[in-house]
Amino acid sequence: MKKGKKRKIVFTVIVLFFVFVWVNNTSPFLNKSKEYKLLAHRGLAQTFDISTVEWDTNTARIIYEPEHPYLENTLESMQVAFEYGANSVELDIQLTKDKKLAVFHDYDLSMRTDGNGSVSDYTMEELKRLDVGYGYTADNGETYPFRGKGIGLMPELKEVFETFPDKELLIHINHGDTETGEILWTYLADMPTERLNQITFYGNNDALQYLRSQNPTVRVLSMKMLKSALIKYELLGWTGYIPKEIHNMEIHIPVKYAKFLWGWPNKFVERMDSVNTKVVIVEGNGKRSEGFDSEDSLNDIPEGYSGYVWTNRIDIISK
Repeated sequence: MKKGKKRKIVFTVIVLFFVFVWVNNTSPFLNKSKEYKLLAHRGLAQTFDISTVEWDTNTARIIYEPEHPYLENTLESMQVAFEYGANSVELDIQLTKDKKLAVFHDYDLSMRTDGNGSVSDYTMEELKRLDVGYGYTADNGETYPFRGKGIGLMPELKEVFETFPDKELLIHINHGDTETGEILWTYLADMPTERLNQITFYGNNDALQYLRSQNPTVRVLSMKMLKSALIKYELLGWTGYIPKEIHNMEIHIPVKYAKFLWGWPNKFVERMDSVNTKVVIVEGNGKRSEGFDSEDSLNDIPEGYSGYVWTNRIDIISK
């Protein structure tokens, strides 16, 4: 075969390859009128300057001047978030001394309550006596606007399920282990499949692995799982193939990095939907709970994106 003809064949193959990759990973004809969904972080909560936060920061002591009366991880904060239009609400759970699951975030109760120690040091009945609004201050401790207003407001996970029997939930297994997963499964084992499909779990990898061992289609997310899944997708996703590691998951990814995913945004979200995986975009670099918390921030959401948007201010961005 002559050199000129061989070069033409190679050139044609290369062109066809790039055309295939482009067509397989762009969305020129997909419906761009689809709307994104809202995921309210801890319901409607008090907010703070997230740029100053480390893993052990007491965020109750650095809140902005309150603009609403709601406290994170309470039934009231979840209810109002749904009323504002949240499609899903995120909450944190921890194992109590009497093997129940309390809805609370911090590793030390003294950070925002009038108690001390960890959730696991107390029974659920004892935790119900605490004031979850006790430690909040916007002026370095000069005033405490929620002190006395949060007594009895720490829910038990069963209460959340009973109060919101048909709502989507994202449950963060905070400071957990395999035992936490085992106890959590006792809450889930008898749930109808339709209800279980409305709930996603993330956080402690050991607890999540236990849930997966009981039901392989439970939707989960841990940092370890996420890294493995995205690496394999980046290697193979250009073909349209969806690695099994990314099935039955929830993916949280900063919007500024999401553009590097094959098929982003529309085809990627459709691919994930087809394997029972939810896509959630966040602001910032993904290390903290940065959300789309202002009207201006919504301009960063790509046209036609139909996945979930993480927010700490459902009251602002749902208007």
